[in-house]
Amino acid sequence: MTTRTLLIGATALAIALQACASRKPAPPPPPTVSVSSSRTEGGGMAEETVTVTATVQSIDHQTRMVTLLGPDGDTRRVHVSDDVKNLDQVKKGDLVTLVLYEAIAYQVRKKGTTEPGIAEAADVATAPYGARPGMAGASAVTITATIVSVDRHTNTVKLKGPEGNVVSVKVSDPTRLEGVAVGDLVEITYTEAVAVAVTPAPKS
Repeated sequence: MTTRTLLIGATALAIALQACASRKPAPPPPPTVSVSSSRTEGGGMAEETVTVTATVQSIDHQTRMVTLLGPDGDTRRVHVSDDVKNLDQVKKGDLVTLVLYEAIAYQVRKKGTTEPGIAEAADVATAPYGARPGMAGASAVTITATIVSVDRHTNTVKLKGPEGNVVSVKVSDPTRLEGVAVGDLVEITYTEAVAVAVTPAPKS
């Protein structure tokens, strides 16, 4: 299983996240992207948030197929899972705004403080019956790998995963290798989430 699999499924579910009718909807606004990174002692995080708004062009409530017009002018047909309640409230011209979040974080742990392994978590919440269509989902996977070699000349470390596979990782900032030794462990957590905000289409 990969966290991307959940996000793809969540995105399909989320076409009914929000809906607000309008007689003559304006074109969807361009997507926005925000990127940030931070560093802590022995660790760090990079995250990205993308907000995309699309307009419902057509909807078949029986087959649960919805055609969306994106800000780039392209249309896409998606199938809405039965997990999304209140789909009957969505109409042509409604706006669907998706907020997609991605983050990767790592933390170096000293030998003996933890063990190699994989941990996964996922959660999906939908709006109650009778409420405006809504849905939010998130997933995270944490892999703890062992450092088997450190090359300070090339700023490269080799990590051995919990299943025995070895990968080489290039470290862009050499100072992050200070204090790192063979036998230490690295916890890498990858998180994805999708959420929504209700945005009424402007009235003509």
